[in-house]
Amino acid sequence: MTTDSLRPLVDLLKALAHPVRLRIIALLRDGELCVCEVAEVLQLAPSTVSEHLTDLRRAGLVQERKVGRWVHVALTEAAEARPVMDAVWPLMAAAEPELARDRAQALALRSAAGAPSPQPDPVSDLV
Repeated sequence: MTTDSLRPLVDLLKALAHPVRLRIIALLRDGELCVCEVAEVLQLAPSTVSEHLTDLRRAGLVQERKVGRWVHVALTEAAEARPVMDAVWPLMAAAEPELARDRAQALALRSAAGAPSPQPDPVSDLV
């Protein structure tokens, strides 16, 4: 195995190696959000959130779609990332109080915007 063949895995693990990016993927587990909503929940500048999303997108963890001038982001269904993400979700349980606050705030933003509420994910209840 050469170093080049490890690059996708290294990029994926690097993308997960930051608390803000872990909070972002936890937020997106409940469904798509606008970048501005992610920034509001995390109380970070949109440019900072965009940089983190770029790392997550390059690693194949998130996808984006544009709606007018708004950019919406969601987790991808990339098969390559699935085993790593399946291992990460239970490990994030220690941060559940903070992640629950993030999810509650994101839900309030979705409701205020008139977006449909995400359906409960029984697996995310374990995180």
